[in-house]
Amino acid sequence: MAWRCQRGMERLVSIAGIVFFVGVAWVFSRNRRMIPWRTVAIGIIMQVIIAVFLLRSSVGRSLFEKVNMLVVGVLSHARIGSEVIFGALAVPPGETGSSGEQPLGFFLLFQGFPVIIFVGCIMAMLYYAGIMPRIVEFFARIFSRIMRLSGAEAMVTVNNIFVGIESLFAIRPYIRGLTLSEMHLLLTAGMATIASSVLGFYSMILGREIPGIAGHLVSASILSAPAAVVMSKVMYPEKEKPATFGVGIHLDRNYMGPGETPPSSLMDAGVHGAMEGVKLIMGICAMLVAFLGLVSLLNAITGGAAAMVGIRGLSFDMILSWVFYPFAILSGVRPDDALAVAQLWGLRVMATEVPAYIQLSGRMKAGFDGRSAVIAAYGLCGFAHFASLAIFVGGASALAPERRRDLIRLSFSALVAANLACFQTAAVAGLCLAASGSVFWGQTLP
Repeated sequence: MAWRCQRGMERLVSIAGIVFFVGVAWVFSRNRRMIPWRTVAIGIIMQVIIAVFLLRSSVGRSLFEKVNMLVVGVLSHARIGSEVIFGALAVPPGETGSSGEQPLGFFLLFQGFPVIIFVGCIMAMLYYAGIMPRIVEFFARIFSRIMRLSGAEAMVTVNNIFVGIESLFAIRPYIRGLTLSEMHLLLTAGMATIASSVLGFYSMILGREIPGIAGHLVSASILSAPAAVVMSKVMYPEKEKPATFGVGIHLDRNYMGPGETPPSSLMDAGVHGAMEGVKLIMGICAMLVAFLGLVSLLNAITGGAAAMVGIRGLSFDMILSWVFYPFAILSGVRPDDALAVAQLWGLRVMATEVPAYIQLSGRMKAGFDGRSAVIAAYGLCGFAHFASLAIFVGGASALAPERRRDLIRLSFSALVAANLACFQTAAVAGLCLAASGSVFWGQTLP
């Protein structure tokens, strides 16, 4: 009986959170009279239906477990090449190398980053083979018809579930003619979801601490797509007529960046995907060095300024934790864990989701509540940070230079919408997850 009361309260909190996040978007809306409430309602209903199917139904649970095993199984092969190059450095803690190597500890460079190269290669080959384009076009048609999106909006939103900045190339001929509302959704969807290449990377980081994390991250990326539509359309409603409204857009399996030669074969596509993975790793390294240093500097400045007026122990991290604390509470996180989760979400905004996921893994090892950790992982599952904002604005500006001012004008609003979309996804997950300490997909959470 007590368990049922606890579960009922958790659900009520998550429902209140879903409403609250939409309300925050409404406060920042550019035109409250034009908000397409039908699209908003359908987007939320889509999220809940998908979440209930994947996380609560027996069929969905079976599918979830198979997806998780498939992802884990595929990622396990990434170690083969990295062990040849790095030896024991590539063996994760608690495992043994293919030649009997014993682990030396966790090294992000040697154990995490090779996964990005491997998944980048596979995804490029799937796109070239025409498999991914068919999947993307199928779901884009569903989004376009059910949520009344333009063809360009639907295509870029769905494509962002699988890839990152590359999704812009799929609608390259249409970017110049996008309405401001379409452009706002383009940026929001890009930052509210994560690419499959880093999804595998995060699965590796959290795999030992959170049961079924690969399936959770796939689920989170799917759920965040309709959430991005909801938040973007509330904050920047459409008041023009999009050129591709009611028009289906086909995804070219060879779509590439400007000036790049399309792959000539399946193997060529794989090579290109692997090289793109290397570029992504270099970008992640640069962002980690720059933004973690920036956060440390801001902490020092904040603490020093606060000490001058007699306040001890204040930091920039602490301020961000206070800002995101109500969002963590209303997503369904336990009150005892909410401040820690809020700190992780704040860290994601400033320094990308990579260090936030690494810190979440560390908290799990220290005995963090399992349900709170899973909800935190859902909320972190997006490129909703300043570094990604610069990447998407810069990438779109390169494809349509004449729209640079519009992109810059919409950028901060899209960043807020993307974060709200991630928080709403966390709340929907909180609505469907089992209570703390209960059996969870065949495994007991801490």
